[in-house]
Amino acid sequence: MALKGVLLLAAAILLDFTSCDAGAVAATEQLGGLSRPRRWRGAVGGGDPRRERPQAVSQSAAVAARLKGGERSEVGLTIPQAMLAGGVGRMVGQTVMYPADALRTLSQTRAGAKGLSELGSKVLIRGAVTTSLFAIPLGAIQFSIFGRAKKALRERVDQGGDHVNAWNGLADLGASAMCSVASLSVGVPQEVIKQRLVTGIYPSFRVGVATLWRTEGIRGFYTGFVPTAARNMPFVCMTFTAFSTLQSRAQERSGGLPLSNSENLLYGVSSALVACVFTHPIDVVKTRMMTQSATKLIPYANPADCVRSMLTSEGPKAFFSGIRPRVIYMGPLWAIQFLVNGRLTAEFLDHNSRQRQQGL
Repeated sequence: MALKGVLLLAAAILLDFTSCDAGAVAATEQLGGLSRPRRWRGAVGGGDPRRERPQAVSQSAAVAARLKGGERSEVGLTIPQAMLAGGVGRMVGQTVMYPADALRTLSQTRAGAKGLSELGSKVLIRGAVTTSLFAIPLGAIQFSIFGRAKKALRERVDQGGDHVNAWNGLADLGASAMCSVASLSVGVPQEVIKQRLVTGIYPSFRVGVATLWRTEGIRGFYTGFVPTAARNMPFVCMTFTAFSTLQSRAQERSGGLPLSNSENLLYGVSSALVACVFTHPIDVVKTRMMTQSATKLIPYANPADCVRSMLTSEGPKAFFSGIRPRVIYMGPLWAIQFLVNGRLTAEFLDHNSRQRQQGL
């Protein structure tokens, strides 16, 4: 039933994506933090009265309120601000949800690898702080590149007309692909170290980094690069694009107000859960490749060999091992990311707006 519900949610998001109104991009771009000068559709608060929010809900709403209808907003984030908002959002989400991610890793390893009962409950937080530090540059790369790329691509295709929504959707998809590829430089080493800490291959972060460098060199930090890229590309594209579409629809209805906390959480969970189900099989392959030394079985030669071996020896069900802890992990992780990024973006926008007015 849970899987059916997620699939129905995916269909709903796809339908929502195709029907999104062109005015959905009228407000300041909150996702990615880099605002784009756009015309406001009207005075703030002119949307559906059912979506009216108290002024105290968001400081960035005050930024919007200071803009007259029809004027173009030049208020935006600097690149360091956008990177900080995205980086902190990712770090907070990953740290909070680390135990759930550890359970996901343990449930995806090969037969013969130690389980939670043998490793002990402390393994659920082993490396939580140190590996989550990788999340700062990871989130910074994802959110800042998505924001800048989305702005640049939408400016190229934003010519109006009947197909503007489709073009904007493709722009968002292209931007998310760019941020996904760029973030692999940090994301893959983080996954390798984190998963080997959880499975007991390394006793600590420091020992893990030193051992990996000494025994495998720089290539060791990018073990499982291909399956990780194959998982991250569709996952990040689906998550960012779905969130951007839902965000645009909400801002269209509210007259341009930034998302509330509850909307950030709801849209973040929804977008991530859809992507989680569709990318889970390759996530299992990625985990198997990164944690091979946790078992004494013959190592997989490559990702293709891993897929063949799993099919012949374990059957198709093996590709969905650990889906429950991954769903528990990924939904809240991205919800927290979008929430923290949105709140920090609002704070920065309000600060920049005040600075701009003082300089006038």
